[in-house]
Amino acid sequence: MDRGANRADLEHLEQFVRSRYGVEGYVEPRTTVTDTTLILIAHDGEWTRRRIPDPRAGRDFGQRLSIPVYNVQLTGYPQRMRDYNERRKRAAKAEGAKAEGA
Repeated sequence: MDRGANRADLEHLEQFVRSRYGVEGYVEPRTTVTDTTLILIAHDGEWTRRRIPDPRAGRDFGQRLSIPVYNVQLTGYPQRMRDYNERRKRAAKAEGAKAEGA
């Protein structure tokens, strides 16, 4: 099992919420490899993920910071996150091509 959630994880999540807008949370279930996680996704699809103690901690986090928190197994990930990942992938590919041509 990977390491558990700690205070630094929650502080990172709080900072993400405070520095972006339109943030929604998605609780990801515990697996055989990773503890329960909370993924936060901003209005533009930028995201971050950190461990949390359990699903209830994710819901409590959302209530405390006034953001919606969903069960990703029920809702899936929003399209804006997939779009953001694709934009980053294209940008990294273009940067790599640029470096090769230099």
